[in-house]
Amino acid sequence: MPVVEQTRVVPFRAEQMFDLVTDVKHYPEFLPWCVAARIREQSDAHMIADLVIGFQVIRERFTSDVRFDRAALRVDTALVDGPFRHLTNKWRFRDLPDGKGCEIEIHVDFAFRSALLQRLIEPLFEEAQKRMIGAFEKRARAIYGAAGGGAGSSASSTSPKASATV
Repeated sequence: MPVVEQTRVVPFRAEQMFDLVTDVKHYPEFLPWCVAARIREQSDAHMIADLVIGFQVIRERFTSDVRFDRAALRVDTALVDGPFRHLTNKWRFRDLPDGKGCEIEIHVDFAFRSALLQRLIEPLFEEAQKRMIGAFEKRARAIYGAAGGGAGSSASSTSPKASATV
């Protein structure tokens, strides 16, 4: 049961990064290996979302229950259905005290139902997580500009509306 935890400091406001992570419907535009996304249902603090992940000959669909709290800047995801025995994601976002960005913490815990799939994916998963976080940072630069305005900036936060991480 691999657990991957990462902390990353980025030059964007916590709310900007929260908006990107919760914008699931746009994941196929920028996330590596994400080939499709569909929001089944959504409210202000919850969504059910499907993702299709493809890598070489592997193509898997899974459904997640995503809970998000804008005030606390947190996103918690749990598996509903798919190739995993279990899958949880936890995202936390905190503006830096100097106003020059935010810290992102991500915690992923997963196990595939298939032992073969687990053996294939497990050695690559930590690197895949790093690439995923890098993809969110690249998306932030494309939407908010190179510096993102930092936490104290008046740069607009016209990011996509909350949708969620899966």
